[in-house]
Amino acid sequence: MKKIGIIGLGLIGGSIAKALKKHDGFNIKAYNRSRASLDAALADGVIDEGSTEDLSILADSDIIFVCTPVHLIVSYVEKLIPLIDSHCIITDVGSTKYNIYSEMLKFGDKVNYIGGHPMAGSEQTSYKAAKSFLLENAYYVLTPSPTVSKDKVEAFRSLVELTGAIPIVIDPREHDYTVAAISHVPHIIAASLVNTVKDLDGKDKLMHALAAGGFKDITRIASSSPEVWSSICFDNRESILRVLDSFKASLDRFSDAIRDQDPVLSEYFSSARDYRNSFSGKKASSYAVSFDLLVDAADEPGVIARLATLLSSHNINIKYIGILNSREYSDGVIQISFENNEIKECCHKLLTEMNYTVYDK
Repeated sequence: MKKIGIIGLGLIGGSIAKALKKHDGFNIKAYNRSRASLDAALADGVIDEGSTEDLSILADSDIIFVCTPVHLIVSYVEKLIPLIDSHCIITDVGSTKYNIYSEMLKFGDKVNYIGGHPMAGSEQTSYKAAKSFLLENAYYVLTPSPTVSKDKVEAFRSLVELTGAIPIVIDPREHDYTVAAISHVPHIIAASLVNTVKDLDGKDKLMHALAAGGFKDITRIASSSPEVWSSICFDNRESILRVLDSFKASLDRFSDAIRDQDPVLSEYFSSARDYRNSFSGKKASSYAVSFDLLVDAADEPGVIARLATLLSSHNINIKYIGILNSREYSDGVIQISFENNEIKECCHKLLTEMNYTVYDK
């Protein structure tokens, strides 16, 4: 599986190409509607050949990644069928799986389809944002068609591992319901909250001027591609609507508790705090305040040790340091936690001066 084809050389397609190109022997060809991205990838040595018009450029590929909005994936596969050899594996990177999986079943053994969803990304979508280590330590969901041999699934799993990702096989329906709750609905909530503030803000734009901290943290993903997220919402509408109904019921409980000055409100906040803090394995403080940074760095031997040594040499104490296993809509792979904001800011300044890319969490 050394001949790789990629349709859509954006954030994910570009990152897959960069990750694989770090290893010897891969020949990577790309089809992309933007010439600029192809030229940039060619200049970087990330791809060996590219086209904005001719899909047949991918005809001899061992595997083709379709990295387009979900509503375009099946149409591209239909165009590929007459071009590819019977051994070629077709995969995608769409964040919804069941509808695509069902459509692929209609092609029977004409397509060796293994659905894929790398749980990595950000609100940025272009090739310029692609990174060779974007997928490192990220879960990479696989939803193979029943017509695909176990050997091909294992070969694809091995290829995914070369990107640094962690492959995991999941039923496509279960996948869609899960990501509706942890990814799709949060995007809808973020967009809804931003639009709410926009509509409520007065002529003096005071809300806009004062928006910071928490508001920016929970709405950052609202900056994502409208085309991509409209496509995702329509494709996964059944699961999304189920989760939205549950969320609206939860909001109603909060509204009722606030209106009635019901002490149960504290329990709602406590439950959310405890569950949220369980994600990182850290104990919650009395007010669940955290002082965290994310460091964008390749996951390679010694990276945590180097960071820990650097901070120790500057007498910076850390409470926690570790690698995140899900990089979807996260700006860094290494999370560092501190006792207070003063120490956090000191670390941010030091790491920035040392040319690390650092983000507030």
